Amino acid sequence: MPRDPADILREDQIRLTHMVESARRAVRIAAGLTAATLAADEVRMLAVVKSIEIIGEASTKVSTATQQRLRAIDWQGVRQMRNRLIHGYDTIDPARVWDALLIDVPPLIAELERALVAWPTSPPHET
Repeated sequence: MPRDPADILREDQIRLTHMVESARRAVRIAAGLTAATLAADEVRMLAVVKSIEIIGEASTKVSTATQQRLRAIDWQGVRQMRNRLIHGYDTIDPARVWDALLIDVPPLIAELERALVAWPTSPPHET
C-alpha cells in the first residue's frame, strides 16, 4: 500500500527541522572559538561532531521528492560528511570539522530555513 503523501510531507518537514536545529546547535557550540580552541576542547568538539552526524542522519530520511525539490542542498555531501564522522571516528580531522562549520553549515542553515518557511501545507496534486 502506498504511503500517504501528506504523511511523507509531514515527516520530511520534521527531518528538515531536525537538520536545521542541529546545524544551528553546532554553530552555537563553536561560537567564539577558533579552529585551535575547538580542537583543544574535547567536549565541544564531540558536541559539534554529534550535531553534524545528526544533520547527516536526518538527511537520509528525507524523501527523494523533497530532495529533488531542494536541489540547492548537497544531499550527497551531507551524507558523506556524516559517514566520514561515523565510520572514521578514530581519524576525525578537527580542521575539516572547523571548515564544515565555516563553509558548509551556514549555507545549509539558510537553505533549510528558506525551505521550511515556504513549506507546503498539503502535497502537490498530481495531474
